[in-house]
Amino acid sequence: MTTTRTGPPEASGRTRLSPLLRLLILTQLAFNIGFFAVLPFLSEHLGGAMGMAGWLVGFVLGLRTFSQQGLFVVGGALADRYGIRPVVLAGCVLRIAGFLWLGFAERTWAVIGAVLLIGFAAALFSPAVESEVARQAVAWEEAGGGPRTRVLALFTVAGQAGAFVGPLLGALLLAVDFRTACLAGAGIFVLVLAGHARLLPQHIPGRARTRVRGGARLLLRNRRFLALCCAYGAYLLAYNQLYLALPAEVERATGSQAPLAWLFALSSLLVVTAQLPVTRWAGERLTLRRSMVAGLVLIAAGFAAVAAARPAGWTGTAGLLPAAGFVVLLTVGQMLVAPVARAWVPDLAEEGRLGLYTGALSSVSGLVVLLGSSATGTLLDSGLPAAVPWLVLAAVPLGAIALLPRRD
Repeated sequence: MTTTRTGPPEASGRTRLSPLLRLLILTQLAFNIGFFAVLPFLSEHLGGAMGMAGWLVGFVLGLRTFSQQGLFVVGGALADRYGIRPVVLAGCVLRIAGFLWLGFAERTWAVIGAVLLIGFAAALFSPAVESEVARQAVAWEEAGGGPRTRVLALFTVAGQAGAFVGPLLGALLLAVDFRTACLAGAGIFVLVLAGHARLLPQHIPGRARTRVRGGARLLLRNRRFLALCCAYGAYLLAYNQLYLALPAEVERATGSQAPLAWLFALSSLLVVTAQLPVTRWAGERLTLRRSMVAGLVLIAAGFAAVAAARPAGWTGTAGLLPAAGFVVLLTVGQMLVAPVARAWVPDLAEEGRLGLYTGALSSVSGLVVLLGSSATGTLLDSGLPAAVPWLVLAAVPLGAIALLPRRD
């Protein structure tokens, strides 16, 4: 399946999303509400209520990330082999069990088991859902519905809305206790499980089951796809600075990290309100590659803006202005890059292995972030002139442009 432009055909306004696509998009919303009602508060629970040492809290959180992001490729391969229905349902069951276990876990080994279960659950259902959304988006595009990126953008908006609502729900539930938040998260996934058991088709037309063997060998020989993975990983490394470089800059400017909540809210609000218009604008004017290039340039500009302001040493409200500019440029860049990268995967994947490739995009790029984060932390603590770390970070998304496949 190959396209060279993303502009919508004349029928774009007359083709509605299929019931399956609407179900999968609502699935992403529900997944993130349930997840973010619990996980943002896990580190405080482990370090406070359970009294774990800081290194152990970090280790547990790292295990959860590894069991999720690192195993996406496994979940994607299983979705190709068995179809998305059994994989999604199994993932929901494991997530329910993981949240229940976490809510009642009182020992370290129990917490570790629970978070591994929670992470592996996402490694099952997320690549299954994401790959089917991408496949359905291509079919929607070919039927005259408009650019596939529009569907992927709507999927992104649903996920971001869930990530925004989930912590608000969790904060209310924590007024009771952490166990209540876990039980509520499990309850949300019970509803998701029941809905999918009833509404998710046994067989999705056009989706053939593919044997697992041989897929990894073909993937590792697919240079264009691996190039996209590395470029996407560089983007994620840059985006991850919301949680590493930005807090340090806010602390420097204000002496507190309290403004971070407002900056994160700004980012979420931008995605929810502007993702679809930005994607529509880009789809009418830019190819997939050019959209990613534009997004990466904007992200680099965000880092450069902070680098340019650092020598002035502004503090207080004025000191927050470069950080706010960074958040805006980074978020707009994300709006251009993230849906397009996932929309590009179907063009690069082997026939019948879209789940494997969708999972591999997350796993390979996650490995890039894991390796790059250590280097970034060292850079920020290096004692170099204030602007230098931000200029080096600006070079990361610019370097990613050179990694992108040369044509759509």
